[in-house]
Amino acid sequence: MRRRDLLAAAAGTAASAADTHPNVLLLSVDDMNDWVGCLRGYPGVQTPNIDRLARRGVLFSNAHCASPLCNPSRTALLTGRAAHSTGVYNNDQYWRPALPDIVTLPMYFRRNGYHVAGAGKVFHHVAGFNPPDQWDEFKLQVFDDPWYRRTEWYPWVKKIPAPPGHPFNGLTNFPGEFDWGVLPYREQEYGDMRAVDYAAQVLGRRHEKPFFLAIGLWHPHIPMFAPNNYFDLYPESKVRLPETRENDLADIPPVGQQMAAFRRDEHERIVREGKWREAVRAYLACISFADTMIGRVLSSLDASPHSRNTIVVFWSDNGWHLGEKQHWHKSTLWQRSTHVPLIFAGPGVRQTGRDRGQPVTLLDLYPTLVEMCGLPRKSDLEGTSLVPVLRDASAKRNPAVITYLPGNHAVRTERWRYIRYRDGGEELYDCVNDPNEFTNIAGESRHADLKRELAKWMPKSSVPPVPERSRYDFDFATYTYRLRR
Repeated sequence: MRRRDLLAAAAGTAASAADTHPNVLLLSVDDMNDWVGCLRGYPGVQTPNIDRLARRGVLFSNAHCASPLCNPSRTALLTGRAAHSTGVYNNDQYWRPALPDIVTLPMYFRRNGYHVAGAGKVFHHVAGFNPPDQWDEFKLQVFDDPWYRRTEWYPWVKKIPAPPGHPFNGLTNFPGEFDWGVLPYREQEYGDMRAVDYAAQVLGRRHEKPFFLAIGLWHPHIPMFAPNNYFDLYPESKVRLPETRENDLADIPPVGQQMAAFRRDEHERIVREGKWREAVRAYLACISFADTMIGRVLSSLDASPHSRNTIVVFWSDNGWHLGEKQHWHKSTLWQRSTHVPLIFAGPGVRQTGRDRGQPVTLLDLYPTLVEMCGLPRKSDLEGTSLVPVLRDASAKRNPAVITYLPGNHAVRTERWRYIRYRDGGEELYDCVNDPNEFTNIAGESRHADLKRELAKWMPKSSVPPVPERSRYDFDFATYTYRLRR
């Protein structure tokens, strides 16, 4: 064979290998609910970059977190195991010492020949949740409020005095993290921008092997800080409050009411002091700021040599209440807390621009990326690959299952949400005719057969919670844990 033919054959082999093992850009935000243009959760929200990604890829319009809280949601996604299987149910449980042999999503890609890099909040953000052996390289999160951060939780953060004007929402004696407003910084100096800049650096390189790049943005998580021009997008007089009902909790079982009551004092004070609309405005501003940063990462990808061979996955770890059911935050099993944006784009995605309404959860990402990237199948994952749905918009899916704390589960189909709590309390909603989940119809006898059918998808048991992190002595320098006797 002549030299030119040999070179052509070698180039063909390299291209074939690249097609088999595409790059991955895992791009996440924090606490972003469905107030995104393409999900139509809030009229007039401005998210042009997320919407553009949805048009060039596939939007899963009925996607849900595996558990509606940061750490259990991210642990489920990154380990491929549900909370009821791992025992990681809340933000105060280290996953690593409890699951020492588990192979996470980044670790699995690293073991299969990928260069694995990350920045920001990918795993939970407190020290002890992001072991360095998960990555070839990682840039720790930069916070916008270092004056608030606890040094024992964030040893890499240098505390500084609070800037003038703090708290920016004007509410004194209010929980320090629940603030909103405009910081005295340039846009480029906001913490999440460091992760965006890092993404541009990694994407701008030439790589000898495929890469897995995870970029985790903090926005729109509290504190809701954003540059002033993003607040200008939403004049306060035009901000719409969430649709609520005064007696919305009257038909909710006791455990559901307990979930809704968590940190209710914050909601009550926001309403009492006339700050509700202002806080909603801040959340919208932070969504649009996050969208701009997402757009910058996507622009870096488009300008790179990797644009045609990189799978992009955009997701949020959980939703967010803004007063619905008298609740702020997440930590409930209702739509507002579990429904999240999820978009796939790039090689392997077909019928682009056509939404998928099948129920899915973030637990499905791990097996999906393993299959899309041609890696060896991993048999211990509890999610189900989305590849059939990415190829065919009419493919069938089983219901999505969401867990919050031991024994509490929700089952979501295209029409129904069925919740059963640890004490047997039930809720059932017709999500087509009652999208706000105002009316619990679980007690209607005509739905008995439906409830039995939906209950078949719920876990039969929940493992006990793993030890709280207060039970460990953790050393950040060596990233080691010692369980106290």
